[in-house]
Amino acid sequence: MNVYFVVNHRRDWPFETPGATVITAREYIANDNDVGADAARTFNFCRTSRYQGRGYYVSLVAEARGHRPWPDVKTIEDLQSDDPRRLLSGDDDAAWTILNAPEGKITIESYFGRDPAGHNDAAARQLFALLHAPFIRATFQCIDGRWTPTEARLLYPGHLDSAQLKFAAAAAADYLASSVRRQRGKGPPALAILHNPDAPDPPSTPAALKMFCRIARDMGMRTEIVGRDAIERLPEFDALFIRDTTHVNHYTYQFARRAVAEGLVVIDDPDSIVRATNKVFLYELLSRHQIPMPRSLIVHRDNVDQIVATLHFPCIVKLPDSAFSRGVAKVESQERLDEVLKRFFEQSELVVAQEWVPTEFDWRVGVLDGRALYVCKYMMAPGHWQVIKREPGKHVEGKTIALTVGETPEIVVKTAVHAASVVGDGLYGVDLKQVGDRCYVIEVNDNPNIDAGNEDGVLKEALYREVLGVFLRRIREHGKPVEV
Repeated sequence: MNVYFVVNHRRDWPFETPGATVITAREYIANDNDVGADAARTFNFCRTSRYQGRGYYVSLVAEARGHRPWPDVKTIEDLQSDDPRRLLSGDDDAAWTILNAPEGKITIESYFGRDPAGHNDAAARQLFALLHAPFIRATFQCIDGRWTPTEARLLYPGHLDSAQLKFAAAAAADYLASSVRRQRGKGPPALAILHNPDAPDPPSTPAALKMFCRIARDMGMRTEIVGRDAIERLPEFDALFIRDTTHVNHYTYQFARRAVAEGLVVIDDPDSIVRATNKVFLYELLSRHQIPMPRSLIVHRDNVDQIVATLHFPCIVKLPDSAFSRGVAKVESQERLDEVLKRFFEQSELVVAQEWVPTEFDWRVGVLDGRALYVCKYMMAPGHWQVIKREPGKHVEGKTIALTVGETPEIVVKTAVHAASVVGDGLYGVDLKQVGDRCYVIEVNDNPNIDAGNEDGVLKEALYREVLGVFLRRIREHGKPVEV
């Protein structure tokens, strides 16, 4: 794979860096040296502070060529916003390790993931992993005993003095050398499965994960279950399978973005996480594509009086990021509605209200690569209106009944596949309710459960083989020879 260091002027990077080609922005954009033909990674060393300036177009053109720019256009635009802190916040649970900052405030620079001051390499690596930019400067402040990033900007070599440039050159060379040592493409296709064994509602049970690993080996793949600390190891793999509960403001999303930037096959991809984990976004998306849903209303503080008039009691109120029956309330009175909205508005500016559609079970159709893969009936928990009934210290689930796709009503399968298609081409679990001959999409989940004894009740091992087969095909399409 070609690596380009794109500079405003050649004097900006007066070094020979093994494994990299230094090229000016004008040459790169004009494609004077046939740089657009092959797979590549482009490190943008240009000024990026001006919208539609030369540095902006370097990353834009690189994305169009499939050259995986660092930084990408989204990062450039986000860091030019009024408040770039959300881009640096990453996972709510992530801690920044900051040393040598006695006054509770510090500015840290990161050159290819290394701190030129030599005190905070851990934070520099984290900045590099989050922003995917070669040169970064960020300010941190200790608030309530926790280090919080308050400001960030992208640097370029013109900002650096001679000593800093020498350090940057060494850091770049070390990074590229380590990338070569970790290079994919040798040996069998490698699949990383991201999993958190301590998650309260993991999308796959340990038995299912073991099945994935065993069948992957049978299919000629190397698999490894990795944790949240393995993001820097992603270049070792050809594909990433996220079997962890996903959120946008979460390490799972950072894994997905980093894996895409590294050229891996990814399920769930970042776009699917964004589209499926927020019910406001999903409602707007499904509505635009005229996919049938229960009557719904996006609720803010100024239109709460429309809920009862539109949906009547009882109705359902959901937080946008609700999952696994959490953040979902059934309301049957104005008093209860007021209480739920007060609590939910403390967490989100918008909530979703839906009409109450009582059924004995929810349909779940697993869709992968644009086709129905498995079907289940998720029965309601005994004596409850949801699939999962949560009580202090325990929860009770309804039965899962697996069916073949062929014996499922055609309208259920067609509606599910259509709903999944507007989200993407990944692995989705589409939840639907059927009333007579009508079918309504409740939501599209981006990391559906695949549990041993439940979703695999019909296909058994074939279900795991189907999922892994998509990974193998996509790895092959990415250009890696696959022997099966």
